[in-house]
Formats: sequence, structure tokens, C-alpha cells
Amino acid sequence: MKLVYGLALLLSLFLVSCNSEPTLQKYFVENTENKNFIALDVSPNILNVDKTKLSIAQSDALKSFEKMNVLAFKLNDKNKAEFEAERAKVDLILKDKKYKQLMKFGSGKEGASVSFVGTDEHIEEFVFFANKKENGFAVVRILGKDMNPTSVMNMMSVLQQSNIDLEQLKPLQQLMK
Repeated sequence: MKLVYGLALLLSLFLVSCNSEPTLQKYFVENTENKNFIALDVSPNILNVDKTKLSIAQSDALKSFEKMNVLAFKLNDKNKAEFEAERAKVDLILKDKKYKQLMKFGSGKEGASVSFVGTDEHIEEFVFFANKKENGFAVVRILGKDMNPTSVMNMMSVLQQSNIDLEQLKPLQQLMK
């Protein structure tokens, strides 16, 4: 009988430890092959920046940037209901307490938000969510290691010096049409 109780306890601990809550990572994986979405993974080499011309702070900021994932929903006349449902899913995911909102622009139907995961000095992920009722929406995850607000500002200066490889961004041109 003790064995049965032990196994039941072990099984319940296993089930409790399995996290079935929605996350952006799961959302990206689930929708990568969906025909209404455009999915794109962007590596740091897209920036085409001369690393010898970077300051130490800029170089550190670039090192903290690991990759960027983009998932964009292209709205058309046939998928308006799915657009609303998918946008609501992303809104729900971003309401999780692990996503700390930095700023928000516009209203719930149109606008953008910037959130992050981690602490102020050890940010693991920045999330940009933008939606427009005529075009669709896009979620951009910027993943890194020990990013912080200063490194983000330094990364912006790196972007100004970069010669971005637009070939990697070609799939997003479909969304802009």
C-alpha cells in the first residue's frame, strides 16, 4: 500500500511540474507552419557591422544579443476571425506576470507594447508586440544573455552603424504589401 501511495505522490509531483501554461516560445513553435503567419529567425550577423569600430560598451551589447524571432500574422478578408483569436492569445500570454511591460502605445485594437522577461539588470528577452487592424500583427522576441537597459541603448547605436542584410528580412516584405 505504501508503494501505491508513493507512486501516486510521485505521479502527482510530475504532473504539477509539467507547465501547460502558454508561453511565447510555445506560441511561436505552434504557429511557425500556419499559412497565416510569417515566421523568421534572425541572427546577429544580420547587422553586418565592423566590430573593430565598436566601443567596448557597444561590443558588449552586441555579445549579449543572441537572436531575434519574428512571428507575423498577415490579415486578409478570409482570416479576420482567426486574427482576432490569435491576437487575443498573444495578449493573454503577455499578461502573464513573467512579462513586465515597459511601455504601451495606442489602444487595444491598434498599437504596440514593449515587455521584457528577467530583472532590470539581467534581461533574458525583450518582446515587441504590434498590431494594426488593416495589416495584422507581429511579435518580435529579442533573446539575449544578461541584457539591461544600457545595453539596449548601446545596441541602438550599433544598429545605426550597421549595414543590415535585408535578404534575411525578405519574408516580412509580404506583410508590408
